[in-house]
Amino acid sequence: MSYAKVLCVGLVGVTGHLVEVEADLAPGLPTVVLSGLPDTALNEARDRVRAAVVNSGQRWPNRRITLNLLPATLPKHGSAFDLAIAAALLGGSGELPLAPLDKVAVLGELGLDGTVRPVRGVLPMVAAAARAGITRVIVPVENAAEASVVPGVHVRAVDSLHRLVGFIRDGAPLLTPPSPSPAPPRPGPDLADVAGQELGRRALEVAAAGGHHLALIGPPGAGKTMLAERMPAILPQLDDEAALEVTALHSIAGLLPPDGRLIRRPPFQAPHHTATVASLVGGGSGLARPGAVSLAHRGVLFLDETPEFQRGTLEALRQPLESGRISLNRSRGGTEYPAQVQLIAAANPCPCAKPAGDVACECPPLTRRRYLARLSGPLLDRIDVQVTLAPLRAAELMDSGRTVESSTVVAARVGRARAAAAARWADGGWRVNAEVPGPHLRRPPWRLPTRDTEALRKLLDCGVLSARGFDRVIRVAWTIADLDGRDRPEAADIDEATQLRTGSVG
Repeated sequence: MSYAKVLCVGLVGVTGHLVEVEADLAPGLPTVVLSGLPDTALNEARDRVRAAVVNSGQRWPNRRITLNLLPATLPKHGSAFDLAIAAALLGGSGELPLAPLDKVAVLGELGLDGTVRPVRGVLPMVAAAARAGITRVIVPVENAAEASVVPGVHVRAVDSLHRLVGFIRDGAPLLTPPSPSPAPPRPGPDLADVAGQELGRRALEVAAAGGHHLALIGPPGAGKTMLAERMPAILPQLDDEAALEVTALHSIAGLLPPDGRLIRRPPFQAPHHTATVASLVGGGSGLARPGAVSLAHRGVLFLDETPEFQRGTLEALRQPLESGRISLNRSRGGTEYPAQVQLIAAANPCPCAKPAGDVACECPPLTRRRYLARLSGPLLDRIDVQVTLAPLRAAELMDSGRTVESSTVVAARVGRARAAAAARWADGGWRVNAEVPGPHLRRPPWRLPTRDTEALRKLLDCGVLSARGFDRVIRVAWTIADLDGRDRPEAADIDEATQLRTGSVG
């Protein structure tokens, strides 16, 4: 037999596609031709596979070898095809009967000595194979725990090409992935550690309950960073669907821990203020890799010292904050990644940022305005909750006898509020209030009475609020009502939402 076929999986962004690896061996000048839109790493597979086959004790066929990856129009990248190419090549040469690999997806990178090395993106690859009806996969042993989290798929692992050959030829057993053990809960930072800042704590709770973006402005030491770092502790754990999405993104980026467990805690990304556009929204040559905004999907993106970021970097966040997705077009094609994040932006009120506040500030008014103007109006308009924190007083900092709610207590309230919102918006498929479109809230039966929104309408007519800002205040009002256990917002809820947005009531 001079033809053989083995199944593999290719990734385009976070989406996997089933790929057929074909091998045809024909008389002629010995050479290897690889087709099917391979990238540089995949083109180099010819040399890796040749060395791995020979060093595994197998005979390299001295014939013209044509390798094709179907569908040919789909860009292929990475080294995950190595093991499937080697199996197809040995099957086409007659060395191996490939019946044991019928309807089996084979993934793995080959070392020159025949060892099978781990690859990125195994979780979305195996999930794509399962969607295509493939129920058996063979993966590198280091990726076995990660692959086994996909339900309904029988996973076996290999550590060398020699072990795979033994399985195909003699039926030798493959390696079994270890049984996943529950990860011990890791204690995170607690809200009880934050001194004072009742307004900041309230803003954080409202933002967490409704999935709203949050801006914290205040002097150094006021607690902006402490509050932001405690946001994941009060967010609900990720459900199965969200955990698979988040874990798949981290698998593509190569950031999964060795145990390969699903990521259940909402991720927290805090890029440095020198971050580039590509590192924040995604980039790279060929097909773009996910950036910090996608790695924070279903979690928190914290921008500390936000005015110090490059203006173009901040402006690149406008579209993903609005749509929850980031589309990147590169020379080898377009890629789309999910980017449904909660943004927390922290900023000092001025460049000198004297902790004593305005009294000791040495910056002229124009300098202060220019500093905060680095956060453009269109970007701030997308941030639902914007609060200014006051400097801490000695009494607040040294009061050891105070009773402060812990993250556990606040998280319970946030969980109840999110559950109420999810039940209310179930027909539309929205999970939190921040996802509900404005037109939906302005139509019956969700439209609020005119008497309750009269002050808010005046702010819109006076230009204090934009139409987007109007809708976002309404969403925050619904979140406040959910936290208080009420079915609909009242006038007081709208007033508090307005204050959290503009710093003034009515």
